[in-house]
Amino acid sequence: MNLYFECTNGISGDMAVAALLDVGACREKLDKALVSLGLNNEFSYKISEVKINSIKATDFDVIISEHHHHRNLENVISIINKADITENAKNLAKRIFTIVAEAEGKVHNLPIEEVHFHELGAIDSIADIISFSVLFDDLNADKVYFSVLSEGQGTVECQHGTMNVPVPAVCEIMSKYQLPMKITDNEGEMITPTGAAIAAALYNGNSLPESFKIEKVGNGAGKRRYKNPVLRVFSICEN
Repeated sequence: MNLYFECTNGISGDMAVAALLDVGACREKLDKALVSLGLNNEFSYKISEVKINSIKATDFDVIISEHHHHRNLENVISIINKADITENAKNLAKRIFTIVAEAEGKVHNLPIEEVHFHELGAIDSIADIISFSVLFDDLNADKVYFSVLSEGQGTVECQHGTMNVPVPAVCEIMSKYQLPMKITDNEGEMITPTGAAIAAALYNGNSLPESFKIEKVGNGAGKRRYKNPVLRVFSICEN
């Protein structure tokens, strides 16, 4: 089984988690992993079915409590190491976080150990990245393919104020890992730093086979308001 991430409508952490659930990854493993983090006082989560342009999709929504903390990379890695998840899932989660930490460090001219993640270090991003890593590991794909990543235009409000789209951390990740990107006419952010880091962690330049069979399609709902905020993940096999 191989996975194809169709990112023509953007990619974010919650979209990626939802798409993997929708394509068949194990919900029970996700529940077990998130309970093992010991952070139930900081967040809860809801998985539901929604419709985007009349098409069924899965939504993964992390609900943050009033009492949560911003963390640096060392803090986040400690949480990952203590989680009841496989070593493969731990390694992927650490890689995704490190990619964002390096990008944020470059943007703010800070060494990686001094980067405090703000949006990424907020508990929703910790939940997104660990959830994605657990579900991706569960699917055990032989090969992974990515489409061009589509981004919007204009500005977005972030922890640091108003920023142009793509935001600086996304620009750094796209540049360092040479991810293919195109700009659409959608207003606003379509690629989040977490989404870009997920793609960077898995992207290997593979081109889709000339022909293949679709086994299953997973639709992950996004929460941004643009034309079609859905990340599709295909389970495919080569002919």
